[in-house]
Amino acid sequence: MEYRKLGNTEIPVSTIALGCWPFAGGVVWGDQDDDVSIATVHTALEAGINFFDTAEGYEHGHSERVLGRGLVGRRQDAVIATKVSANHLRPDDLFAACEQSLRNLQTDYVDLYQIHWPNHEVPLAESVGALIRLREQGKIRAIGVSNFGVGDLSDLVDLTACSSDQLPYSLLWRVIEPEIRPLCEAHDVGIICYSPLAQGLLADRYASADEVPDGLARTRLYAGTRPLAQHGEPGCETEVFESLGTIRSIVSEVGQPMASVALAWVRQQPCVTSVLVGARSPEEVRLNQPAFELTLAPSVSESLTAATEAVKAKLGINPDPWMSPSRYR
Repeated sequence: MEYRKLGNTEIPVSTIALGCWPFAGGVVWGDQDDDVSIATVHTALEAGINFFDTAEGYEHGHSERVLGRGLVGRRQDAVIATKVSANHLRPDDLFAACEQSLRNLQTDYVDLYQIHWPNHEVPLAESVGALIRLREQGKIRAIGVSNFGVGDLSDLVDLTACSSDQLPYSLLWRVIEPEIRPLCEAHDVGIICYSPLAQGLLADRYASADEVPDGLARTRLYAGTRPLAQHGEPGCETEVFESLGTIRSIVSEVGQPMASVALAWVRQQPCVTSVLVGARSPEEVRLNQPAFELTLAPSVSESLTAATEAVKAKLGINPDPWMSPSRYR
């Protein structure tokens, strides 16, 4: 396992992080056995993963509580990232939310505390002031954000150092490259990537767009006529599946699963600190282990990049996977 410093901090984190949202179960993930989730945490630690990402909003803190149980006696081995919800960004609410997350996680500090989504009804300076105070009190070690576009991130770095921006990024979702990634590079903001497998597309799970369940076909990769889509755009299904055909050919020459190659590609991109991989069981952690140390030759990485240029061009610069107009600013 490779480790990198978290943005502008001295905190070492594994380049593969465990996304703990599946531990929440509930409406999004369905039934999930807490004991299996705890075993998943232990397996991740044994595999060299030290970075765990959760949020208070994942089934009202249930994901946090399960992660906290999984790290009992192992807190010193873990870097915990959690998120405060957009409706808790007024200072008093933010302080209360942090205290509740600490209780859920059974710890007296969080390594990385992230604003989950911007709230443009709350002055950012007020939220940042509260975060700085929490850092001064030792309750958080670093300040980060999630889903911050160029405007919001520019405002934030004018107020304080920001360690990370958690963003969707994959071979099929390269929308952050023209504007957001250069801003992150300029301010030493590490990128934490979510949806690195494009919800199963880069795990070679589907042969055509028709095979993708409607619940997963809500993003701007798919036609806005899909039943649950809300973006109203034509999508780029043709470009996506043509790209996947090319990727499949490249992967066959590498001799590794498509998912492993896709994770390695995003891990090797500029400014990427860590790549979030969700796992619901120890077996799913082990399934992703080939990607932990896989390094792609520059020629392979370049070929993969070229394979998805048409998708990148079709999507434009709106970084919001689900909505148009964008909720990012």
